[in-house]
Amino acid sequence: ETKQKEKEGADKVQNISTDSFASFVNMDLVQKFWQEYTAQTPRKIRIIDAFLAYMVTTGVIQFVYCALVGTFPFNAFLSGFISTVAMFVLTVSLRIQINSINAGDFKGISEERSFVDYVLCNILLHLAVTNFIG
Repeated sequence: ETKQKEKEGADKVQNISTDSFASFVNMDLVQKFWQEYTAQTPRKIRIIDAFLAYMVTTGVIQFVYCALVGTFPFNAFLSGFISTVAMFVLTVSLRIQINSINAGDFKGISEERSFVDYVLCNILLHLAVTNFIG
């Protein structure tokens, strides 16, 4: 009998945690957002968004590593973190420039030119980061 009560109690806890997560994150809303995002967003923009998510993850991992392990050597941490943040900013700029919604703001600038500017800025960024590492 006590094992039956323990099992019922465990089931209630599991249901409560699942229900609270479902109420915290409205799964219908997330699902609708994802469907609209995939239907309305061009493939190039989705690839850039995936790269942006990767860079955010990389920055978080670097920061957590620094917090747990320490900052020695500090220049290496700063170089990696600044590189990640700067790459994020440059990639957001590329995303804005090649998005068809913003075509009126970037008249005369083709997608190819935007990409070449992005690559050149990344080369300069990484030269500066490499120089900062020492």
